Amino acid sequence: MTAGMPPTSITAAAVLAALALPPAALVQQRVPKKLLIESGAPTAADKRLINDGIEAIHWLASLKPATVGVPAFKDDSSPPVREYLELAVLSVQLRAGGKAQRIAELVHRAIPYPVLLMVELEDRLTMTVAHIRWAQNEVNKVVLDGPVHEVGLDAQVPPALLASFLNALALERLPRADLYALVQGLIDTFTRFQAAQLSGHFAEARTPDHAAAQRAALQRCIEIDKSIAELRSAAIKEKQLPRQVAMNLDIKRLQAERAAVVAKLM
Repeated sequence: MTAGMPPTSITAAAVLAALALPPAALVQQRVPKKLLIESGAPTAADKRLINDGIEAIHWLASLKPATVGVPAFKDDSSPPVREYLELAVLSVQLRAGGKAQRIAELVHRAIPYPVLLMVELEDRLTMTVAHIRWAQNEVNKVVLDGPVHEVGLDAQVPPALLASFLNALALERLPRADLYALVQGLIDTFTRFQAAQLSGHFAEARTPDHAAAQRAALQRCIEIDKSIAELRSAAIKEKQLPRQVAMNLDIKRLQAERAAVVAKLM
């Protein structure tokens, strides 16, 4: 980036380039919204959300054994609980006012493969990824297996941090034992990015235990921030001075704990 120029917004095309996929993995096809409505809109409100909020959906790439050389995954359960035959890369362009979080959830639920999704809304790109499993009560239906992991990219992200994150997304840098490991590698990379936003340092990938510790630390930071916000709001309304003092002491204690948690992220 040229010195003195303002940061530019990141696009789905830039992320796709950062993935550095083999040409055989690229699909680049537009997906009709009606397909998402038919398979992923359980309510009338969701149907309206898709119709009114989405400008376009594109299937950008398909990562499967034949296209990227990463083996498929099937667990040892009988019948299998999880079976990953491919990882789909999709982008969704939203209209103004589109609800990115709900639309992302609908996409992840609608497609019978794990999805790396990029949702573009104005100058912000939201990336999401999630594990899935077969539904217990519906044949050939999948459900989310845990949370939808999300990162937001916009002009407020420092250029050096953005560059480190995009470099870490390259296929050759992600785990390739099987497609489950690949999806988990993306989740862990999202966690590293979120940790770096707090610590200022984009840590190298280490072990699964280290990744789990990062996720736990991030969750604790979220919990602490919520508690601090609630205490500050209550302290403003509190009329009794001793109670105000006690609340402020609690805030300082939580701030100290948060600083210690962030230090561990580094």
